[in-house]
Amino acid sequence: MSWPMVELGNAAEFQGGATPRRDNPAFWGGSIPWVTPTDLPALGAGITDVEHTKDRITREGLVSCATRILPPSTVLFSSRASIGKIGIAAVPLATNQGFINLIPHHGLNSRYLAWCLHFHVDRIAALAGSTTFKEVSKSSLKRFCIPFPSISEQQHIVKILDQADRLRRLRVESNAKAERIVPALFIRAFGDPATNPKGWPVRRLGDVCNIVSGATPKTDRPDFWGGGIPWATPKDLSALEGWILNQTVRTLTESGLANCSAAMMPERSVLLSSRAPIGLVAVTGVPMCTNQGFKSAVCGPEIDPWYLFGWCKLRKTFLQSLGRGATFTEISKKIVESVELPLPPMQKQQQFRGILESLRPIDQERSHSAQRVANLWEVLRDRAFSGDLTAPCRERHMEDSPGRRSGQ
Repeated sequence: MSWPMVELGNAAEFQGGATPRRDNPAFWGGSIPWVTPTDLPALGAGITDVEHTKDRITREGLVSCATRILPPSTVLFSSRASIGKIGIAAVPLATNQGFINLIPHHGLNSRYLAWCLHFHVDRIAALAGSTTFKEVSKSSLKRFCIPFPSISEQQHIVKILDQADRLRRLRVESNAKAERIVPALFIRAFGDPATNPKGWPVRRLGDVCNIVSGATPKTDRPDFWGGGIPWATPKDLSALEGWILNQTVRTLTESGLANCSAAMMPERSVLLSSRAPIGLVAVTGVPMCTNQGFKSAVCGPEIDPWYLFGWCKLRKTFLQSLGRGATFTEISKKIVESVELPLPPMQKQQQFRGILESLRPIDQERSHSAQRVANLWEVLRDRAFSGDLTAPCRERHMEDSPGRRSGQ
């Protein structure tokens, strides 16, 4: 059995938002929550029930512009800039002009609608076209079709996806706690490197490491790509669940490596992302090269890679502060080479490495668990909107229907 497909314009009432004039204090600081995209979680992070907002407007502010009070259960969809942030109104509220707000008609569960938009966000974002300022229009979103199962199936889908999302959020919280382990162990072993309380000698990073930049071969040359040489980008580190990078999404051929300025780095080099975002760090598990988004370190005999890894983890905010540039911030090779850090005796550094190596099985299991949760989430989401997830429930409902029991 296939579900009917319904245009969103026929399934929900569409409302926009607006911003009262900022230069009129009578419009601000009132009792009406006023939502902007920054009040919602990051793209892809899930759905949030919106109650508290950074800004609130007065009744005078409300009537001064084109925004309006939206009832609870309204689905808030950010339609410009960061297209696809999704929330559900938990209280009456208003939004700015960065949203298309959908008030579900009878028979449409608001959380089902929200999860459906979440699932189709890439297709919806493509409706914005290729203009510089991307925005999904009301008219295009109204024509977008979604599957429309029975309300009981919608509720069943919501229950399963909400449970899976809670598991996913617990994994995110666990990862955040795990990120604090290495910095805590570093401080315990060496003290705060910002104050260097143990008086270790201070050295420039460029004096104890070879700082290596990356590069990208021509992307229109297929003979440069798909070989056996791992080629890291900051996205590989963003997606990494662990401390060691062993494989990358894209790889180079020998010809690709020879035709750009990227350099091969040995195993146990320290990868440091130097742009968008700054401060991601990992240790290479195999020889590899990188794109230009890195200023990585091949450690010399005076510094252990795991000591440098721990220092980078702890000093991430400091490293980010070194970024320069108007269009996008980046740390230059010269700046990285000039960074100073305390340098304990190698014996102390190796003791720290031993501690991290003893924890690596735990970190690897965390990585595997995170991947299993991510895979489960993707499978459940795909099955939810294909109809497979609720097929048994739907069949039981049909078997128990009065017409089926009476033999009609």
